[in-house]
Amino acid sequence: MENLSNLDYSSYLKGWIRTVPNWPSQGVMFRDITPLLQNPKTFRMLIDIYVHRYMLEKVDLIAGLDARGFIIGSVLAYELNVGFVPIRKKGKLPFTTVAEEYELEYGNATVEIHTDACKAGDRVILIDDLVATGGTMMAGYKLLKKLGADVLEAAAIIELPELGGGKLVRDSGLDVFTVCSYDGH
Repeated sequence: MENLSNLDYSSYLKGWIRTVPNWPSQGVMFRDITPLLQNPKTFRMLIDIYVHRYMLEKVDLIAGLDARGFIIGSVLAYELNVGFVPIRKKGKLPFTTVAEEYELEYGNATVEIHTDACKAGDRVILIDDLVATGGTMMAGYKLLKKLGADVLEAAAIIELPELGGGKLVRDSGLDVFTVCSYDGH
């Protein structure tokens, strides 16, 4: 049986994240969380980190960013007994939406949220798998604010500090919690 009493959770979980070189383009080191999610022990450990962080907070909703934020966010919402709100890529939501365009490392993108996804004063945690340049996280944050939500914190599994996204989000006034970080891209 594994001794977990002195476990460094961040390093342990990081050991389950696969690095795929040159994907989706040359020079990018893609951080693949699928091995972490495939293992029931590491997936539960990851979710438990977030549950313990937010279980004593008054949270109304978890907002997950398309697409890996849906995986983590919906499980976290279930565990906290709160609602889940998807923030999707443009054209994927069937009801009336508001949109926010943002820049990626390799182009522009747009995310949308239903106009009735939350109401003024709702206390929301915004979650995704990764904070790189911060564009997606900032777009989600702006959408939630447009609807009047009080975004308590942004959360992700991974931060890539050299790309400056975490700093960008923090400089906007939104705290960012991540489980682990990687130097370089």
